[in-house]
Amino acid sequence: MSSTLKVISPVDGSLYAERPIASDTEIAAVFSAARDAQRAWAALPLEERSAFCIKAMEALVAMRQEIAEELTWQMGRPIRYTPYELNGVEQRTRHMASIAAESLAPLDSGLENGTSGAHRKITREPLGVVFVLAPWNYPYLTTVNSVMPALMAGNTVVLKHSDQTLLVAERFQKAFDAAGLPKGVFQHVVLSHEQSGRVIAARMVDMVAFTGSVAGGEAMERAAVGKFLPLNLELGGKDPAYIRPDAKLQFAIENVADGAFFNSGQCCCGVERVYVHEAVYDDFVEGLVTFAKTYVLGNPTDPSVTLGPLARPRQAAFVRDQIARAIRAGAKAHIDPKSFAADQEGTPYLAPQILTDVNHQMDFMTEETFGPAVGIMKVRDDAEAIQLMNDSRYGLTASIWTEDLDAAEAIGTRVETGTIFVNRCDYLDPALTWTGVKDTGRGAALSPLGFHGLTRPKSWYMRKAPV
Repeated sequence: MSSTLKVISPVDGSLYAERPIASDTEIAAVFSAARDAQRAWAALPLEERSAFCIKAMEALVAMRQEIAEELTWQMGRPIRYTPYELNGVEQRTRHMASIAAESLAPLDSGLENGTSGAHRKITREPLGVVFVLAPWNYPYLTTVNSVMPALMAGNTVVLKHSDQTLLVAERFQKAFDAAGLPKGVFQHVVLSHEQSGRVIAARMVDMVAFTGSVAGGEAMERAAVGKFLPLNLELGGKDPAYIRPDAKLQFAIENVADGAFFNSGQCCCGVERVYVHEAVYDDFVEGLVTFAKTYVLGNPTDPSVTLGPLARPRQAAFVRDQIARAIRAGAKAHIDPKSFAADQEGTPYLAPQILTDVNHQMDFMTEETFGPAVGIMKVRDDAEAIQLMNDSRYGLTASIWTEDLDAAEAIGTRVETGTIFVNRCDYLDPALTWTGVKDTGRGAALSPLGFHGLTRPKSWYMRKAPV
């Protein structure tokens, strides 16, 4: 096994950063320090814990320009967009701080019926040491979803970041150090996948928060077998959009395009399949193709570029192969990759693609693509759209595009997914819980339910002894 992890930049294939993998001794020290620090951290008033998190968030925001440049080089998102990921970090941190007291407040169950006069309540206690394993596609936002509420709730945190975005963990560490966080409360560690599994299997932690692939989630579950550890897993997706005949078509076109192609399609809740009512199908397809052709594919350090490379060449190869297999099976491609000069076989630079004449016998419409490609199918009515949206082993989000909100709600109640968007997609609101169904995972992040997943309930029954 290599003794280091390397960040290979998708921008030009260069070695951007390299960090040593932690030794067994270092790993033991990190998790021991987290365990030792947790009780004193939990004893601090909630307001103080939240204030530390706010200060760390402000320190991150102060590093915006350096972070933006690092992020572009690490995972390829265009520099015109990378500074704004920190806007979401600020929004989510402030929101979770604003609801922490109410979310963690004791539940007063009142006096027991009868003569005992016993008082009953339920309090929430931190779990202990939370192990956060974060992905590269939105490396700050996915990290903040777990780290900030875990700390506010009184847990200590150890962060292991993706080997594609190792420097993100260092930025978080620098921010928490600048905030004056007590030693051991937040730490990051560089681990291999195998080491992460051993940490879980050895029960060095009390909870695992993982965002990544279904295969990664399965590995987390295998490592935790028999350990009774809570796992929060946000895994794969194949998120659908449904365009009803009454939708504001240009609005839907532009927003679905953004949902499908932003971040080169590397979004947990990006739109990967679209079902369009037959009355507006031709106009929608034409409009989406026209809009997709306006993207500028190229070096993401250029401010004029709107579509950067995928994070890894192997991911681009996977997407190209998935598209090619769909075309061989009868799908029609609407964009010529040659019209995007930067799209070159063997590189992570990939033009946007729109396929029609697709069906659910093609894995392009059933398995996660995670690239700038989307399939469109014509449907007769709401019932057919619902059936197709539910014909998936995933369920993170689904979007419905319509002016009839009552119809949207009726449709949404029948769609198997964690979040329903109406006239919006590819978005996360911290006031709502972030969750999924089926192979997309289990557990919940953000909202009051996110705090509940990072704490355990304790019941209290208190009465005076009879005279």
